[in-house]
Amino acid sequence: MSNEKKIKLFLVDDDPLYLKMLEIELGSKNEFIIESFPTGELCLQNLHKKPDVIVLDYFLDNFDKSAMNGIQVLDEIKSGNPEISVVILSSQDKIDVAVNCIHHKAFDYIVKSETAFIRLKKAIAVITHIKKTEKALNWYMEVTSK
Repeated sequence: MSNEKKIKLFLVDDDPLYLKMLEIELGSKNEFIIESFPTGELCLQNLHKKPDVIVLDYFLDNFDKSAMNGIQVLDEIKSGNPEISVVILSSQDKIDVAVNCIHHKAFDYIVKSETAFIRLKKAIAVITHIKKTEKALNWYMEVTSK
């Protein structure tokens, strides 16, 4: 698959081991252009690269208490570009945390569990399908309005 057709994926997690697992799992089939960041601040500094999807850890301030947390980073992403789809990953298995993330405009909330990678791949597939459908619809509307 050529790079121009690949989904650009940002992975953001302050746990280097989990971040590496994400890179390996999502990069195994060479479907995505992947960039990884250990902090939300670094992710935000690179938004000019226009990612299609951002996989964002909820507790980005787990190791460095002065770092931005996942909700703060999510809000910054959405205020700058609401079109970027963000999936939150978290060890929090609480419905109120998940609802709060969706309230802040996350596309999905996935608990870090044994099924997390499967669910994450499905969420990215849905996002990809939606984006392709929107592009086709926009093209159709443009062509038929002339």
